[in-house]
Amino acid sequence: MENNIVLVLSDPTERILGMLDQLPDDTTIVTGNNVEAFERSAAEANVIFSWSVGGSVLEQVFAMASPRLRWVHSRAAGLDGVLFPALVESPVPLTNGRGVFSESLGEFVLGAALYFAKDFRRMVRNQEAGLWDQFDIEPLEGSTIGIVGYGDIGRAIAKRCRAIGMKVLALRRRPEQSAGDPLVDVVYPPERRLQMLAACDYIAAAAPLTPQTRGMIGEAEFAVMKKSAVVMNVGRGPVIDEAALVRALAENRIKGAALDVFDCEPLPAGHPFYQLKNVLLSPHCADHTPDWLADGMRFFLQQFERFRKGEPLLNVVDKQSGY
Repeated sequence: MENNIVLVLSDPTERILGMLDQLPDDTTIVTGNNVEAFERSAAEANVIFSWSVGGSVLEQVFAMASPRLRWVHSRAAGLDGVLFPALVESPVPLTNGRGVFSESLGEFVLGAALYFAKDFRRMVRNQEAGLWDQFDIEPLEGSTIGIVGYGDIGRAIAKRCRAIGMKVLALRRRPEQSAGDPLVDVVYPPERRLQMLAACDYIAAAAPLTPQTRGMIGEAEFAVMKKSAVVMNVGRGPVIDEAALVRALAENRIKGAALDVFDCEPLPAGHPFYQLKNVLLSPHCADHTPDWLADGMRFFLQQFERFRKGEPLLNVVDKQSGY
């Protein structure tokens, strides 16, 4: 069996990289967070593992490694920082961490829906003020959630919302792929998203960022939403037009928003989201469980075993579609 050379794009000091010691003895691992770290080894490498470094470094290392490269894996599920033209056009397969972190994101969406339905912010505020102030809360059972982007994260959301008695609507590029899904009441194509959004009490964006999804929830979409609607984003920040969302929140045209992803991260100081009282912010850590990094590494180790045995890889990305 051939000696595999794996280029790991990461800060070499990350302790989690110690799990790579589980790779077979005939595997050579080269780790670095800059192009210079791979100058000697790239031309002989057959695997690139983008652990925590992507962007221009990944693009340059890919170009250096192209002669023998047979596989690229990205720890993340999101691919907007990975799909540069040369990789898209290359026959080299790309896999990602799709599904590895979905369950926790599904829990965040359900928790955020409960946060607004039960007005937990008001409860905490009254408790801190020593104030006994009874008020009405909203049930989630019988309400409607619309999921924009019905992939692994979308299904994790649907599973939890269905269990609590919510009606589930889904928007996906190919609705026929969800025909007969017991978790979903109705599946809509992208061109009917205004119709879907108008019927929703809660809206969860879980779509990948592609040219087609960038800004797909904007002024027109906010205009048809219920005044009581809550918008949640656990996909990619730019899927929602951030400026349009700020205006809708500031003008109370929707009830609120729960956000784990943003156009610019970290969110800049002074951003309106910090001041708006109808926003729940998570600093892109809704999937950071105690084992999230280990889970991501375990998935790569499982994938590598498939690779070295010549078995089909999981999560092969449709590079032309962007997910």
